[in-house]
Amino acid sequence: MAEFAWEARARTGEVRKGVMEADNEVTVQNRLRQQQLNPIKVKKKAKEFNIVIGSGVDNKELVQFTRQFATMIDAGLPLVQCLDILANQTPNKIFAAALKDIKNTVEGGSTFSDALRRHPKIFDELYVNLVQAGELGGILDTILNRLAVYIEKRVKLVRQVKGALTYPIAVICIAGGVMVVLMTFVIPAFENMFKDFGSKDGLPKITQVVIDISKGFIGNIHWITLATIALVVGTTYTYRTPRGKRVFHRAMLSFPIFGPLFQKIAVARFTRTLGTLLSSGVPIMDALEVVAKTAGNVIVEEAIMYVPAKIAEGKNMVEPLAERKVFPGMVVQMLGVGEQTGALDTMLGKIADFYEEEVDVAVAALTSLLEPLLMVGVGGMVGTVMVAMYLPIFSIAGKIKAD
Repeated sequence: MAEFAWEARARTGEVRKGVMEADNEVTVQNRLRQQQLNPIKVKKKAKEFNIVIGSGVDNKELVQFTRQFATMIDAGLPLVQCLDILANQTPNKIFAAALKDIKNTVEGGSTFSDALRRHPKIFDELYVNLVQAGELGGILDTILNRLAVYIEKRVKLVRQVKGALTYPIAVICIAGGVMVVLMTFVIPAFENMFKDFGSKDGLPKITQVVIDISKGFIGNIHWITLATIALVVGTTYTYRTPRGKRVFHRAMLSFPIFGPLFQKIAVARFTRTLGTLLSSGVPIMDALEVVAKTAGNVIVEEAIMYVPAKIAEGKNMVEPLAERKVFPGMVVQMLGVGEQTGALDTMLGKIADFYEEEVDVAVAALTSLLEPLLMVGVGGMVGTVMVAMYLPIFSIAGKIKAD
């Protein structure tokens, strides 16, 4: 559907203007006549040029929509009316357009979950499957509230990861920039000063090494730039291939410092998502397939996808998970207890709570460990350069004093 700007004359002679969504101009004219308005001009609005990153809808807006929608459904409002109200009150034009399309699709006879599937960038497979389970079970408001809680916990988890990675990346980038400035501008200036004082031949060894490194950097800066660009492009291309992504994701889980953190995050996401799906009535085979697709790590996804095939052979969920050795032994044993007692969803929730707290502790410990290490590393590099540059100055000052 497109938007049409219209002008029409009322029976009183008053000229009215507005915007209407429709398939074509004829539809707009017919609607206006039904409203006792005589169309004067109907023109299709030009599409606005918007640069959209991702879905165009952030998680905060999605949580707010989900909670408000659950409240309205619980209050007994018709589904179409709920969508219409929420579409008109959201300031996000992309989200509003999606909700209007969902409303029109539902009015056309589709289920709410099928209408959501038309917008996979906003409503992922987990969201749609849970809504479908809520529709079938007649507990849509309950499911929506669970979804809102789940999204909030997922956002918190992502924020923690970003917080753990942002600081070291920022410090390394700043340190790299400082070193480039020192090598390109500061060290050559000191070298010229040493030449003017006639002490070029008697420089300390550390000073000479730093000057040689600076000369090599400046002389090969074009090749270094090309090599950096090639490295970035090559890494990006490799990551986009299935084999390359698998190598990167395996490295993430086995990395000395960040590996245990990524493993805890994988466990927390897996248990929280699977627990939410099972407690909402989604069959375990379907739930495992959805969880695998939302795992965020190829190695974890392969381990989860290995489980349904083994369950189909008559095995329980614990054995295939233990075979893959992606999840800690304690987690696998607790899942086994949950299966045996028939309270797997409850056990998954407890594991998720535990590992989310573990992620909090791990992020805090990692940050406190990296801060001094990075400061010592950056300070050591800059300090070495400064000492190397000032040693000849002290020598020159000593000679001047002796003379």
